[in-house]
Amino acid sequence: MIADRRAFILQNTRLQSPPHTPEIALHLADEVTPLWRLTEEALGELGLPPPFWAFAWAGGQALARYVLDHPDVVTGRRVLDFATGSGLVAIAAMKAGAGSARACDIDGFCAAAVALNAEANAVQVSFTCADLLDRDPPADAEVILAGDICYERPLAERVEAWLREAKARGAEVLIGDPGRTYLPHPRLRRLADYRVQTTRELEDQEVKRTAVYALA
Repeated sequence: MIADRRAFILQNTRLQSPPHTPEIALHLADEVTPLWRLTEEALGELGLPPPFWAFAWAGGQALARYVLDHPDVVTGRRVLDFATGSGLVAIAAMKAGAGSARACDIDGFCAAAVALNAEANAVQVSFTCADLLDRDPPADAEVILAGDICYERPLAERVEAWLREAKARGAEVLIGDPGRTYLPHPRLRRLADYRVQTTRELEDQEVKRTAVYALA
């Protein structure tokens, strides 16, 4: 088991900028860091869940880019970054002038990753590892940002229902997605399109056509 998650992240990642958000630096794994090549069996022996926090996924990069380019979406507002991973989108929101940003993810390693990445970008981001889908959407979230949430049908359906409840309560909801199978296209309004550089280690293409949507 990994006792010091912060030290583990520092030892197995390097500080670098995702291709689509050069303004932001994150502790990420890549071909030159050991974490990149760990097998599922090796991760299990370490007691480490799949390290989604160690990569800048296409949906998150597109959503972060949109927020940076359209700061009016978040300026002065309370933002929730749902399924945050590395904290990229929450950090982008703070750089764009959000009043506050809270990152949430059920993977406890994300707490350390988000803290390190927020420090690297000189912003403050709070964190919760509570499963927010088990409760009503937070009343204080004025904007909810969600990247790459539609890769499994049950989860996608559950998240969409929760996000629609949040919208009904007054929150603005934006989703970043690179064409995942279970994205509910008919119920979304497309806001922007991007071509996000990625890697075949993570995706089926080196450049993913990725879009940002609002709930219709």
